[in-house]
Amino acid sequence: MAQHASDHGYLLDNQQSEAGVRFGALSELFDPVTFRHVDQLGIGPGMRCWEVGAGGPSVPLGLAERVGPDGTVVATDIDVSWTEGIAGGVIEVLEHDVAADPPPEGGFDLVHARLVLVHVTDRAEALRRMVRALRPGGVLLLEDADPGLQPLLCPDESGPEQRLANRLRSGFRSLMAGRGADLEYGRTLPRLLREAGLDDVRADAYFPVTSPACTVLEAATVRQIRGRLVAAGLATDEEIDRHLANVGTGRLDLATAPMISAWGRRPQQP
Repeated sequence: MAQHASDHGYLLDNQQSEAGVRFGALSELFDPVTFRHVDQLGIGPGMRCWEVGAGGPSVPLGLAERVGPDGTVVATDIDVSWTEGIAGGVIEVLEHDVAADPPPEGGFDLVHARLVLVHVTDRAEALRRMVRALRPGGVLLLEDADPGLQPLLCPDESGPEQRLANRLRSGFRSLMAGRGADLEYGRTLPRLLREAGLDDVRADAYFPVTSPACTVLEAATVRQIRGRLVAAGLATDEEIDRHLANVGTGRLDLATAPMISAWGRRPQQP
């Protein structure tokens, strides 16, 4: 999700140059998972889709391919810096706060948010607004991380490089929690969708380990937050430089938190 850290509490400010690198890595890691679900849910020609907290362009573009010239993709975010260039045709880009602003007009066959709600302080209100935006029979697909289920950057903590990596990841989690992130949110998604009145709720999880994209993502993330890690006393500049050098070797088996995907369908009206 793209937003200004200073204005909205989001740790990873998408005005920084590293944001584009992060979006590319996240796309490589998670787009196949997202679009496997989208395709299984039957999203196709002529449908209307709302991509919440779009961040980068890859998911709106992929949805546009599926809905075709007669469909619509509305891509919203607090910061549209990385998506405004794809506006046009079936894609509409709007600056929008999902927890505060009314949903875009016109119902949707699919509402999707990936790695968004974990960072939103009023995530319950955001969820209510997304559910209300569904057409009868429309699907809500939420995909969010659960760092509490797997907190380690290096699950195989076999040496000092891995221990340093995991300590810095612990610092990152502390910074996230301090800004209101729910580090155990992903596991709650199936229950929350059922409580919201959706039918046919299902979920699964994806946990990448030792992907080159994990290495790219880690380096970009640490560069974005190094000043905050140092200011909070969670790491020194020397430790961060050493960690980045270790990551740069490509020999650390890095992981991400599990991404839990959950989906449910709004009941058809009688």
